[in-house]
Amino acid sequence: MLKGSFVGLRAIENADLSTLLEFRNKPEYRRYFREYRELSMGNQKVWYEEKVMKDPTTVMFSIIELDSNRLLGACGLCYIDWINKNADFSIYIGADNLYIDDKFAPDAGLIMARYGFEELGLHRLWAEIYDFDDLKRKFFEKFGFKLEGRHRETHWSEGKWHDSLFYSLLKGEC
Repeated sequence: MLKGSFVGLRAIENADLSTLLEFRNKPEYRRYFREYRELSMGNQKVWYEEKVMKDPTTVMFSIIELDSNRLLGACGLCYIDWINKNADFSIYIGADNLYIDDKFAPDAGLIMARYGFEELGLHRLWAEIYDFDDLKRKFFEKFGFKLEGRHRETHWSEGKWHDSLFYSLLKGEC
């Protein structure tokens, strides 16, 4: 387990899948994810078996509260480009309807960034969020990610088009 001040990151286990699915299917969270549909346990198992367990371009973790050993959410590095040394940074806290908070998410994010830069040898982490995701926007800006650009009207949500915002963090910036 990779440990921070409040959380640890450990491999996602089969026993985590139902709780992660429950977190992932919350309508108030789903609006922020690329996969906007409600997922079934079958979808979850395919994701776990094909992406988490077999895909060398995906490294996912369960976020565990150190004090209680409670599953809080998930984070990971996806679409890892091993040649150009960059990856998509993904994170959410599902427990207690936090999504992105000021305690667990920054701690998990720091652990994951250090893992990506120091252990995996990555040079750049990036993230795509939608323009209405104020919690993640503030999280990334506070963490040191820089806004690189905007793709206009890429995401249809709640009856209107929204822009995608792209953030990045380079090794040495966190």
